[in-house]
Amino acid sequence: MSDILKKTLESEAASAAGFADDVARFRYGDHGIEDWVSVAILWAMSTFVFLQVITRYFLNNSLAWTEEISSYLLITLTFLGSAMAVRKNTHIQIEFLYTIVSHRTGLILALFVDLLRIAFLALSTYLAYEVMLIMQFQYMAVVSWPLSWVYGAVFLGYAAMTIRSIQVIIRHWKTKSSELMVAGVGPQL
Repeated sequence: MSDILKKTLESEAASAAGFADDVARFRYGDHGIEDWVSVAILWAMSTFVFLQVITRYFLNNSLAWTEEISSYLLITLTFLGSAMAVRKNTHIQIEFLYTIVSHRTGLILALFVDLLRIAFLALSTYLAYEVMLIMQFQYMAVVSWPLSWVYGAVFLGYAAMTIRSIQVIIRHWKTKSSELMVAGVGPQL
């Protein structure tokens, strides 16, 4: 099948499904490594939950390990998903103050918030690392794996959030703007 015909069929299928704009704007470069790892974890977790439902309700004999592993995958997914939100700067934020202050004051405030976030995430990364070391002698209830693996995922999630926060503050510094500062709203210099 030629590439043109294949793209035409994909475009028609996307239009029929109602998400043609999303497909047209999709670029692999817009996604970080945490996005792809999160997709893989989501698929694995969904598979384990589906397996749990099948074995519990249809075979009347549940596999206990699927529930435990799914729970820990959900924890991992939460922290990796948070790294995605930090990269896109889409965590819940209070934007009202930025609409009533000048651009310069808003920029200073945004950079201060960014620095606070980096400090908090760096401290959280350190604490997650310490807990990971402590938990290496504790084991999961059903699967005999060390709990430090779970806390290792928390550590990696916090580390990724810290790195992404540093990238966000650099972006804000270079562009002299922030997503918090609503364009065209509030007093200007």
